[in-house]
Amino acid sequence: MTSAELLIGVQKAFMGFDKRAERASDEILEATFVDTGPLFDLVSSANNQVMYGRRGTGKTHVLKYLRRRLPNADEASVYLDLRQVGSNGSIYGDDNRPLSERSYTLIVDVLQALQDELFILAVEALETAPDAGQITTRVDALSAAISEVKVVGEVETSVEEGSKGARSTGAELALSKEPSVGFKASIEATENSSARRTARGSEKIHLNFGGIGTALSGLVAVLGIKRLWFLIDEWSEIPIDLQPYLADLLRRTVLPIGSITIKIAAIDHRSNFIVHKAKGEYVGLELGADITADLNLDEFLVFDNNQEKSTEFFRSLLFRHYSSSDHYSPVLDTPDKLIQAAFTQASAFDEFVRAVEGVPRDALNLATKVATKAYGQQISVPHVRSAARDWYQQDKHAVIRNNTPLDELLTKVISEVIGERRARAFLFPNNERVPLIDQLFDARILHILKKNVSSHDEPGTRYDVYKIDYGCYVDMINTAKAPTALFSAIDDSSGDEELVEVPKDDYRSIRRAILKPEMIVSGSTGDEPKTAA
Repeated sequence: MTSAELLIGVQKAFMGFDKRAERASDEILEATFVDTGPLFDLVSSANNQVMYGRRGTGKTHVLKYLRRRLPNADEASVYLDLRQVGSNGSIYGDDNRPLSERSYTLIVDVLQALQDELFILAVEALETAPDAGQITTRVDALSAAISEVKVVGEVETSVEEGSKGARSTGAELALSKEPSVGFKASIEATENSSARRTARGSEKIHLNFGGIGTALSGLVAVLGIKRLWFLIDEWSEIPIDLQPYLADLLRRTVLPIGSITIKIAAIDHRSNFIVHKAKGEYVGLELGADITADLNLDEFLVFDNNQEKSTEFFRSLLFRHYSSSDHYSPVLDTPDKLIQAAFTQASAFDEFVRAVEGVPRDALNLATKVATKAYGQQISVPHVRSAARDWYQQDKHAVIRNNTPLDELLTKVISEVIGERRARAFLFPNNERVPLIDQLFDARILHILKKNVSSHDEPGTRYDVYKIDYGCYVDMINTAKAPTALFSAIDDSSGDEELVEVPKDDYRSIRRAILKPEMIVSGSTGDEPKTAA
């Protein structure tokens, strides 16, 4: 194979990378997982845990890798994608329906999904269980507890219709030697749908959480496993006002069972686990007390400005995906050999790492873009910057294209906060939550560079350092929005476009560039921000 053919093979592999973990097979997910620091050690502990991270940071990949790599044979897992729970998810977000109805529907749908997964585990356990009858009894008990609905209040029944369906599955085991020994067991689950009611006066739908928890504990006890891992993905896809009620279900039914570990993947500012009530009472999960929230993939992948660690992670990420592709060549059997073949020089790959801003999914998408741009040639810095601009325009800018407040805020950040110095970051009070900032962060247009830092002017106030996306910065070149003090896009002597230097990440140089929350709300900047270098 010639070097040109080898390069084309690499670029075809880059263009064919799986971008989303839910579409990849378990084998591919295991082969392409890249651990960093103590990430897997943290997530594989038996502690109940919330794992935060924006879209694209690898939450689904981590959960599915964990499921694949459970350390002991006597452990089992249940994986629930909350986007796929329920037959009619539109009910959850229908504000015209009472909150009680929406939350009840969600809880029952999640319980039903959990029961379906446990039903599969129960069938698998039939062949080895010492008492198969106990398994069928416990499955029936859980089904009965989930279907038990108690209505508190005055209810008038106006219409009642019923239908019943049954499903069954079984396992059979026989030994051929004489005397013959046979074993046969089956599990049947009955589904009922009935009783359309017309309520009169005050009505509250009540689930027997205690009964559900007892039935669940009993089923896990007879399945012959020491630990059940309950992996919940896409938590933030549930309407935020319903999330505390689903969290309360977990607190009352699952958390008390010591043999069950819960892992929840969520987006920080799209999650609400608790509703506080009077006298210290609450509905939901109290973070830090009921469940830990000590793992944030956004922070893990920033690498605290450690360029070497960041470069190593993304070098391994590309190599693992390449080695799992149909275009893999044993000639490129190490990450270093792959990078040397694909990129013109080390600085080009360093620029690629900077451009992906610590987001693995963006790295895979950008790899596709740069391979397309450079097809037949090694990837250079101009290829990286051109691809980053295209990726920003096609994916990230689409979020703000028709959203005037977001577009205005981004313009303000670029022109009035960043535009007066050669950097692309600013400080924002870490005790303030502004939805517009959160939306830009979630869209990967803003990224957190550093947390909990102080400024020269207000040393007692703590800030988070946000930086503007690499692709957005490059996209500003030769546009009316380009801050003139940041760079000059045209060489005055020749009139040709020059290669603009994207500022390096250095939070120490931007400690006096402060964005105040009132600037966003009022739409005026006044004289508050001090942007001297």
